[in-house]
Parts: sequence; C-alpha cells; structure tokens
Amino acid sequence: MIFAIGDLHFDSSGEKPMDVFGDIWLSHQERIIENWYSTIGEDDLVLLAGDISWALKIDEAYEDLLRIDKLPGRKIIIKGNHDYWWSSLKKLNNLGLKTIDFIQNNSFVYKDAGIAGTRGWSYIDVEVIDPQNEKIFNRELNRLKLSLESLDENLKKKIVMLHYPPFNLDSSPNEFVEIMKEYKIDICIYGHLHAEGHRYIVEGTIEGIEFHCVSSDYINFIPKKIL
Repeated sequence: MIFAIGDLHFDSSGEKPMDVFGDIWLSHQERIIENWYSTIGEDDLVLLAGDISWALKIDEAYEDLLRIDKLPGRKIIIKGNHDYWWSSLKKLNNLGLKTIDFIQNNSFVYKDAGIAGTRGWSYIDVEVIDPQNEKIFNRELNRLKLSLESLDENLKKKIVMLHYPPFNLDSSPNEFVEIMKEYKIDICIYGHLHAEGHRYIVEGTIEGIEFHCVSSDYINFIPKKIL
C-alpha cells in the first residue's frame, strides 16, 4: 500500500517546538511515530511531502532522517520550503540511509506505480506579481516536467508529490495541474497548509486527478492511505 504524510517538522535539537502553532502540535513527533508503527508495514511505501526537519544543515538533519529511516516501510521525500538542510542529490544519497529515497528531477517506481514530484511554489495569481517569485514558480514547473519525463508512460498508476498546493487562491487549478494533465497523472498529494491555511485546501477529483492534502496536522498526524 502507499501512504502519504507531509510536514513532519521533526526537530532533534528541541529548539523548534511546534506547539507555538497551537495545542494540536503538542508532542506531535511522538504521535507521528506512534501512529506510523500502528499504520505502516515493512512492505508499504510512504510519501513524505516536504518540511521534514527544522535543521539548517545536512549534518544537523541526519538525526531526524535517521529517525525516519528506522521506521517501517520505504520512504520517498521531496523538499519543502523549510527544508534548508536539503543539499545535492549526491550528498543526500551518500548519507547511507537504507529506506529513504529523495526526489530531485528524478522519479521512482513502486510495484506498478510511478512517483514523481518537486517542491512547487506559492501562489502567483495576485495583483502584484513579484518577478523573483514568478521565476521560482516557473523553475519548479520545469523541475516537475523533468521528474515526470523520467517516468515510464506505461505505468499503471502515476503519482505526483508536491509540497505547495497546486491551486490558485480562488481554489482553481494552476499550471502544475496543467502539466499533470499532460502527463496523465492519477493522484497528487501536497502539504504546506496549516491552521487557518486549511481553508485553502482543495481535495477530490479535479481535471481527472485525485488530490489529497496530507499536512500532518490536517490528517491528525496519521499517515493517509492513498493507494
């Protein structure tokens, strides 16, 4: 089975308690791990939709990644906007993690399902467009294309992982959805939205694609089965 959860916001240093964002985050790391053991089997795949660790450098994130590595199942991780520790794919793969793979312009196959993805970026459907913001948005579109182009088009199911939601502020699909339609994607997961941001969550089947928001606080810190 394939499960998904985003925004773990692990912090082995203890310097970034998440309960400043509300009581729902109290002991969230322990709750995620407890729910993981009761939900995930060794043969399952877990898609981690960014914002994995508060660490700033890759060596500081290692302890959090090792904690995830020891949990049941295979894991695939994409970058979130707070994953400042994220480095080159070579450095990430050289960490020696046994059950974790990273997506950065590449893709993976699990049984008969292909998984592609990228971080994505924030809304650009605003009155005043920031050129830098638009540049990053377009770069992420290209990264999604590169990831998707590495997939075999004959796979039974195709899944896209994003961190940012692929929707405009008015909940309409944005350019990321157009690319997913072009590549005949079946399922898309995303995270990023917390607390008041939950009002911007869009789920269900849209443009022929099944969308799931898997921000950890939104799914009560329990990995969500998506396939």
